[in-house]
Amino acid sequence: MYTALRLQRRLRAELRRGEVAVTVIDPQSYMTYQPFLPEAAAGNLEPRHVVAPLRKVLGRCRIMNGYVTRIDHAARRVAVCPAGTGTAGVPERDVGYDMLVVALGSISRTLPIPGLADCGIGFKTVEEAIFLRNHVLHQLDIAASNAGDEHVRRRALTFVFVGAGFAGVEAMAELEDMARDACKWYPTIDPGEMRWLMVEATDRILPEVGPEMGRWTAEALRRRGIEVKLETLLKSAEGRHIVLSDGDEFDAGTLVWTAGVKPHPVVKDSDLPLDDKGRVKATAELTVDGLEHVYAAGDNAAVPDLTDTGEFTAPNAQHAVRQAKRLGDNIVADLRGKPRKPYVHAYVGSVASLGLHKGVANVYGLKLRGLPAWLMHRTYHLSRMPTVNRKFRITMDWTLAFFFRREIVSLGELERPRHEFELAAGRRRDL
Repeated sequence: MYTALRLQRRLRAELRRGEVAVTVIDPQSYMTYQPFLPEAAAGNLEPRHVVAPLRKVLGRCRIMNGYVTRIDHAARRVAVCPAGTGTAGVPERDVGYDMLVVALGSISRTLPIPGLADCGIGFKTVEEAIFLRNHVLHQLDIAASNAGDEHVRRRALTFVFVGAGFAGVEAMAELEDMARDACKWYPTIDPGEMRWLMVEATDRILPEVGPEMGRWTAEALRRRGIEVKLETLLKSAEGRHIVLSDGDEFDAGTLVWTAGVKPHPVVKDSDLPLDDKGRVKATAELTVDGLEHVYAAGDNAAVPDLTDTGEFTAPNAQHAVRQAKRLGDNIVADLRGKPRKPYVHAYVGSVASLGLHKGVANVYGLKLRGLPAWLMHRTYHLSRMPTVNRKFRITMDWTLAFFFRREIVSLGELERPRHEFELAAGRRRDL
């Protein structure tokens, strides 16, 4: 979206005259600003406010909602399956191009752990974030409604997060904060009954903020009663029975998997050059290595980091947004016969939210924690959110939160909207 937005601005005259056409293919009609997903999950932000509608943002571009299933650069075509038609017998269609931008992003990197695929959930989309919010509140409902069954209560009130990067730490911290706040409306549940576990395979959490701030974050989470298990692996999750490599075993009603990402699988089935991690080989100018008029950026691209010799840029939003702008400028340069420029961006630091009024930050070597870091987190990401409309709506959400408590309603039935009608039609409803 950011690349198309850049092209839309830089090629305004060419688009108006019909000399250039920009087509954006995506299964969704919106772009999700992922750094705000934890706040959406915690109920601090309205879900619709953390997404940017493509048709509003990209008014001069052609939006095609569908899944790219194959990239055939030799024929300069991509195969597209229209969104929502997988079972309607609608055939795939080929879309030709003169210039191609591969920005498919990434998906969760899973492991062949027994039971993970059956009961785990990721944290990369707004749908997953809202599902988790509803799910966590529903677990409180289950615990409150089964006061006499200790096993059911213990399982419902046990929440496990695997992976201690930004997504895992922020999601757990925000949801734990929300659940603790919600317990005020559940008189039969003591917040101390809840068990929150962070499971991390390495020896530290939040590596992006540095060792010192990572250790402080781990201790801050532990002071809140959250168990942080470092150098620990998830061995099994069959039947929601969690088995860890340190020998700990227990049942858990919630298992969230945030242990890394991998490039979108479509690039693997393309004729583009890939590295050993399945990423598209890219140059510092964000062109695909060895190919003309093909560009790549973001999580699915191996972009050389010119600030660290021999390394590649990290798969995070900070690099992706900045790469998109440079990529758009380089495409314009190619169209106008001017030289391209390499992508160079020194890492300025990281900010993370740990719940309401709590955070950690390491920016330009300045280390902050608590309220100042939380304010910096909100300010930084608000400035990066596309469109004035969304900035204003997010600011209003935060303002209203100062005067009203968070909602504690679980709308889990949204996941099964036809069940009530099927019951009315005489079909048996599974509970």
